Amino acid sequence: MKKLESREDIEYLVNQFYAKVVKDETIGFFFNDIAKVDWDQHLPKMYSFWESVLFGQMTYKGNPMGVHFPINEKQAMEQKHFDRWLELWRTTIEEHFVGENADMAIYKSENIAKLMAFKMELARRL
Repeated sequence: MKKLESREDIEYLVNQFYAKVVKDETIGFFFNDIAKVDWDQHLPKMYSFWESVLFGQMTYKGNPMGVHFPINEKQAMEQKHFDRWLELWRTTIEEHFVGENADMAIYKSENIAKLMAFKMELARRL
């Protein structure tokens, strides 16, 4: 187990996480069938997103909420989906990393998931 402390660590974490996501019965279809994710485009964005969130590098340029609203219109992104995303994320971190940044990655993901779940539900009501 090592500390989560570099861009390379984030890339490894994100790659391990999405390897689980694409095979997952609860949320994989969002990526494979609904969004039809181009992984060559998506993964570098996620590296930058988490580098910005954890290390304050501000390498991420984008609007995470804006990207998810069109998906939510096609297929409801519900609390159970965010719960599963969190479970996979937390498990992946705990399998590979320890320390303050690993704990922070879990904490920040919980806040992100709460906000996104709330906004996706709100959008479906409007």
